[in-house]
Amino acid sequence: MKALAAYVMSGRRQSIIAAVLLGLLPVINFLSAPVVALVTLRHGKSEALIVLAWAILPAVAWAVTGDVIPLLLLLGITVLAQVLRTTGSWETTLLASIGVGIGAQLGLMIQPTFLTMMEEQLLQLMEQIASAPELQGQVVLIEPELLRPLLLVFFGTSVAFLSVALLMLARSWQAKLFNPGGFREEFHQLRLSWKSGAVLFSMFLLANLGPPVVQQVSLFFVLPLLFAGVALVHGLVGRRKLPVAVLVIFYSVLMYPVMVQLVVLAAVADSWVDFRSRVAPRE
Repeated sequence: MKALAAYVMSGRRQSIIAAVLLGLLPVINFLSAPVVALVTLRHGKSEALIVLAWAILPAVAWAVTGDVIPLLLLLGITVLAQVLRTTGSWETTLLASIGVGIGAQLGLMIQPTFLTMMEEQLLQLMEQIASAPELQGQVVLIEPELLRPLLLVFFGTSVAFLSVALLMLARSWQAKLFNPGGFREEFHQLRLSWKSGAVLFSMFLLANLGPPVVQQVSLFFVLPLLFAGVALVHGLVGRRKLPVAVLVIFYSVLMYPVMVQLVVLAAVADSWVDFRSRVAPRE
């Protein structure tokens, strides 16, 4: 990855080549997004827009074939990279990711071709599973009218999550080339203010109490807290110089919803208490 980042930073032509070629490749076409983000972080929006204009061509081609996710990721990560470059604040960037997620969701509603295709495929898959003799009476089918809202939430949240995750990848590339260890320090110190923590958690609770249309955006308020909670764990592990196995175990259990809830609650508490300042670094 460092070699790729070095190639991208060696010139505009190389940045365009990397962004276009990666964008054309199936499965790994999402790597075009952090290339554009790296250019944005290092050179600013003027240079980034030139690279984006080329990178967006294969993304549009994928969108024409029915896959709009690469296009949404490119647009989302470019916005977030510019926010991070301008403000220098991961907190502001995480809050901006809410807008990216909602924007992606609106984009899918305006151009529902991809959503319709996924809906049809999922309905067929569920019917096949339900018709299996060994699963008769054991599978509860999702009502077709409920499936589209669920897909909207899933894909909107996924775009917001991946935009932040890939931006962090681009930031780590930048640090490896120009500021070794800088991203690790940034990430370990990532923490939301008490105002942001309180507002996000309150908005999440209120959204879940509202009508279905409002409930669809509730998960977007959790994402900044989730990233802040993961950063908290990394920060504590780093301060105490615990083995990497601790993080491996942490990520292996993070797939369980109850663990995600605990991490989110820890982030809310950390926005008030600042646990890292209360833990002495290990010599």
